[in-house]
Amino acid sequence: MNKNLLPTFGKSLVGDVTKADVLAFRAEVAKCPGRKGTLGNARINKIMCFLRQILNEAADRFEVTPAFRGVKPLKQKKTDVQPFSLDEVNRILGAVRVDYRNYLAVRFFTGMRTGEINGLQWKYVDLERSLILVRESVVAGEVQDDTKNQSSVRDIPMQPMVREAILAQQRVRDPAVPWVFPSREGGPIDAHNFTNRVWYPLLRYLELEKRRPYQTRHTAATLMLASGENPEWIARTLGHSNTDMLFRVYSRYVPNLTRLDGHAFAGLINSRLAGQEATAEPVTSVDLDAMSPEQLRNALARLLKAKPESCKEVRGKDH
Repeated sequence: MNKNLLPTFGKSLVGDVTKADVLAFRAEVAKCPGRKGTLGNARINKIMCFLRQILNEAADRFEVTPAFRGVKPLKQKKTDVQPFSLDEVNRILGAVRVDYRNYLAVRFFTGMRTGEINGLQWKYVDLERSLILVRESVVAGEVQDDTKNQSSVRDIPMQPMVREAILAQQRVRDPAVPWVFPSREGGPIDAHNFTNRVWYPLLRYLELEKRRPYQTRHTAATLMLASGENPEWIARTLGHSNTDMLFRVYSRYVPNLTRLDGHAFAGLINSRLAGQEATAEPVTSVDLDAMSPEQLRNALARLLKAKPESCKEVRGKDH
């Protein structure tokens, strides 16, 4: 608001802002310096999102022409997910500076966002119930008394390795410092300082591909999925509102996460119909794809007629 929107639109009447003004503003924002030259599309879209909300609200309240009508967000690069393997995680934890080992262990095995773990205070650590309460975050060095979204407010169960790291951190705690993982100066860890002075040098030392620290969150998600945890539990632990993102973003990193090729269904039908139609050819996933809805219903009817108790098995299948 202060850096981008108010300098341009602060003295404008909402009804006077036109679509041309919006597009011209976006073009100027695109020239602003960013981490890699100019601002990326994702950052531009976030800035424009605030303007969109203000102008759309004004259009609804005062019946003015929506300036954002027909203005679509810029195309964004697909989320870059490069999780570490468990072996790489162990190598990192074994080589990192001692004062950051507990910090990284908690990041790797809880999937907390950068702002969430950097802003974690001892008052939000419930050792009695083995829970980490996510209630605040640190953004650009400032404490935010809210989180990214409503689902981000959550209680994360401490797994044994996480609890061990928290207890180890507690043993060296300075009672005057509220942060669980403070910097040497006693404030919250500075994300950029950690990335450039600790994280990237560590990856170079271990000869691992350069990846942002946020990949610790992606690593936690893939390790949880690979271990067979309930996707709904994983989504709640990570602070997702539902499981859609898990299957959309992470499924390709987990072998046999979910069967989408029809082989499980074909195998079930073949096993139940074995001996019922001795001359019939085995049903393959290709056959299933070619079946009409009526043919599928008939196959299931024969299956359930052969062994009614298999109804429970069918309901028990994930897919």
